[in-house]
Amino acid sequence: MTDTGNVRSPGSPPQPPPGGSRPDAGQGKTTVADGVVAKIAGRAAREVAGVHTLGGGMSRALGAVRDRVPGGGGGDVTRGVKVEVGERQAALDLEVVAEYGVPIPEVAKDVRASVVEAVERLVGLEVVEVNIAVKDVHLPGEDDEEDEDEGRESGTAGGTTGPRRVA
Repeated sequence: MTDTGNVRSPGSPPQPPPGGSRPDAGQGKTTVADGVVAKIAGRAAREVAGVHTLGGGMSRALGAVRDRVPGGGGGDVTRGVKVEVGERQAALDLEVVAEYGVPIPEVAKDVRASVVEAVERLVGLEVVEVNIAVKDVHLPGEDDEEDEDEGRESGTAGGTTGPRRVA
């Protein structure tokens, strides 16, 4: 008798990878929600050097509003991440804002590798594609200017809170 290990005979169904949606040796079924994959991918992408944040202009603007509303979800790690999860595979689309001065093709390559490694290791799904759209480049000093503008508009410049007094 020969042990065939993972080799399958022609016509037999492929063996499912660990994780994803599959039977667990007669003990039940494991399913992984799209949101779980999106969180893992978002975290992995944000950890890459040269990534300022995720999400395009509109999703960041809506996210900023949502962050200011009590119970609005503060700092949504899935912003800029879209996933399609099947039983054994996942495909992801990411919107990235890169730091100025970093080579964008290298950042995209590193983001892709980080996301594939994290999703395959933590979820067990085969990642078939990671599409990356660089939506903006973050310039040095941009955050400072945006924070000052927001402070003036809301009457909270200088870190104080409360109504703005007009003479």
